[in-house]
Amino acid sequence: MAKPRRRWRWYVKLPVFLLAALVVILGLAMLFEESLIFFPMRHPGGEWRPEWIVPEDAWFHAADGTALHGWYLPCDNPRAVILFCHGNAGNVTHRADILRALREWAGASTLVFDYRGYGHSEGRPNEEGVLADARAARTWLAQRAGVAEDRIVLMGESIGGAVAVDLAAADGARGLVLENTFTSIPDVAAFHYPILPVRWLLRTRLDSAGKIGAYRGPLFQSHGDADAIVPFELGRRLFETANEPKQFLRLPGRDHNDAHDQAYYAALADFLKGLE
Repeated sequence: MAKPRRRWRWYVKLPVFLLAALVVILGLAMLFEESLIFFPMRHPGGEWRPEWIVPEDAWFHAADGTALHGWYLPCDNPRAVILFCHGNAGNVTHRADILRALREWAGASTLVFDYRGYGHSEGRPNEEGVLADARAARTWLAQRAGVAEDRIVLMGESIGGAVAVDLAAADGARGLVLENTFTSIPDVAAFHYPILPVRWLLRTRLDSAGKIGAYRGPLFQSHGDADAIVPFELGRRLFETANEPKQFLRLPGRDHNDAHDQAYYAALADFLKGLE
């Protein structure tokens, strides 16, 4: 006599299948982690001949020999020399308007550079690499502008904020400016994927909250309270971890990639005026 079919077996197989699929997905995410964090646009992508500024090309090398590129826009009698660390997408060409605003509205000479794998810069981005790239960019800027490295103002947006914090915490800075940045990469990932164990899986940390306490200089931090990519709360938490003197500018209704207006740059100019 034939045995009856056990129709309930799929209830057993389904969880096993889902668990296996989850393991595969997590494994792929770990394998391609940098590709999920960094979104570089290589040359010739972008507008390399902007009509509103004529930047100077900066060419230099990281400590490991990686060739890097940036744009430098000087200002007559600048009130500050700024190293600008951009976010995780695009390249220097997408920050041309920021260079112009920093010169015209904040009175600063500024270098914005591309991490490895972005724009003209060689290589592929990863945490160790982009931090090394920033150090090389600061050295070039100090030589070009004729100032000591610790007299440069470090400015970073989003993931660039973590790069700027790393530099400031390790070596100091005349001032630190952070825009829409975070406590750490795992904190951002946990916000977007709350049911996944991302805190334990991510190799990339960019742990600004763990580093910023080593920085003892002035801090100017801003964050849009409608930021859908880096939650406002993460920016506030980072700010609360930082030492005095510090000031925080809340940007009502502003999302992560919204451009700053002249009022923002006026507040930034006041901060720069107050630096020793």
